[in-house]
Amino acid sequence: MTASPNLVPITVARGDGIGPEIMQATLDILQAAGARLAIEEIEIGEQLYTKGILSGIEDSSWDSILKTRVFLKAPITTPQGGGVKSLNVTTRKTLGLYANVRPCVSYHPFVRTKHPTMDVVIVRENEEDLYAGIEHRQTDQVYQCLKLISRPGSEKIVRYAFEYAVANDRKKVTCFTKDNIMKFTDGLFHKVFDEVAAEYPDIENEHWIVDIGAAKLADSPEVFDVIVMPNLYGDILSDVAAQIAGSVGLAGSANIGEKAAMFEAIHGSAPRRAGQNMANPSGLLLGAIQMLVHIGQHDVAQNVHNAWLKTLEDGVHTYDIFKEGVSTEKVGTREFAAAVVARVGQQPQKLKPVVYKAAPGKTAEGEAKPIYTPTVPAKKELMGVDIFLHCIDVTPDELGAKIKSLELDNLALQVISNRGVKVYPKGFAETFCTDHWRCRFLNPAGNPVSHADILRLLTNIGDAGLDFIKTEHLCTFDGVQGWTAAQGA
Repeated sequence: MTASPNLVPITVARGDGIGPEIMQATLDILQAAGARLAIEEIEIGEQLYTKGILSGIEDSSWDSILKTRVFLKAPITTPQGGGVKSLNVTTRKTLGLYANVRPCVSYHPFVRTKHPTMDVVIVRENEEDLYAGIEHRQTDQVYQCLKLISRPGSEKIVRYAFEYAVANDRKKVTCFTKDNIMKFTDGLFHKVFDEVAAEYPDIENEHWIVDIGAAKLADSPEVFDVIVMPNLYGDILSDVAAQIAGSVGLAGSANIGEKAAMFEAIHGSAPRRAGQNMANPSGLLLGAIQMLVHIGQHDVAQNVHNAWLKTLEDGVHTYDIFKEGVSTEKVGTREFAAAVVARVGQQPQKLKPVVYKAAPGKTAEGEAKPIYTPTVPAKKELMGVDIFLHCIDVTPDELGAKIKSLELDNLALQVISNRGVKVYPKGFAETFCTDHWRCRFLNPAGNPVSHADILRLLTNIGDAGLDFIKTEHLCTFDGVQGWTAAQGA
């Protein structure tokens, strides 16, 4: 289909369960508010899974998304097991949607909440961290999941958080990490946060360790404004924030990339409520409002959002937020949409009206700003190796004595650890050990070694009948050590 020059092409999927109902309600509101859209519809989710399409999406549908670059998606039902992939995760990674943005706002006194003044935006990194999904079973007892944090990935999400703050007149950006423990991965994220924060002197910045930060978020969310986090923390805490604000069902979500974006509700497809004209379309509608801002239709986004706020404060509520004494009318999905349409052009009187000026990360002319700085390669030198062994029925001292006999002159055994804790030399008998051992070798003189040296060492270990399962090179970068010490070393 060819769109009018005045219309912005978008791809729409109605999804499963309550998806078709809340999508129709959302589109009705957008159309009534004058959204300038050329809609292409695709089919995704359960209907395709049942046909044996385990990705949940056909190639022709990808063609539409790649053409429009804007995807408004209703919830889908993802079957458990059987090799079925999460379409949400697939879409985010395939399209490079690095930023997940979830505003979590309380609407007191019209929606129940313990935090009447909460207005927090969670900006979650969307592509890496533990969600890279790189896992291995290494021994009988030990499984591994790799946590990957990159400098470009960290800079992209941190810069987006600050740009979001600028675009929405936010005053503070907070970073949550656990860099007191994960000093390299979370440490890099924190370091990049500090570097980027220095470029935005008008925005207050702060860092919290994620555990106490999460406790503070649950107890006193009003002290936060925009919070930026790596993937796993952001996934967990964005749901927590949405729930303590009042309801996960009222939260919309944007997934933003350099070349495409996806917008959705954060809740699921709720098949038990399907076809009953009961579902609250607010989460998907708020996701669609984020979409309107993204495509530059700030005027429509503002009108729709304020009409929705006016509907809430007028007490026109779906069953999930209806409360005697607060609500004035319990309505269904279609009736709620009609109530919002009737209020387009109006502003709330008690809730704070919204104002949209620009999309995050874009100039006033709509051009995208650079989102990360290309890395200058460092001088990398190989200094040693960690060799991981699968060994059973052995003590740390027995293993240490055997390994010492296999070392090279320029690759000497420094320490053996088990689950990160030093057990040799001079370990403690109280330390519990599994069948998974890390043996660290370094050049005693502190000079670089070669790959050939490591191969000779591995040959010695293999010839001795020891099962090596993994290696990690120990390198310096411009002379800076690129590995952490074992606990207790």
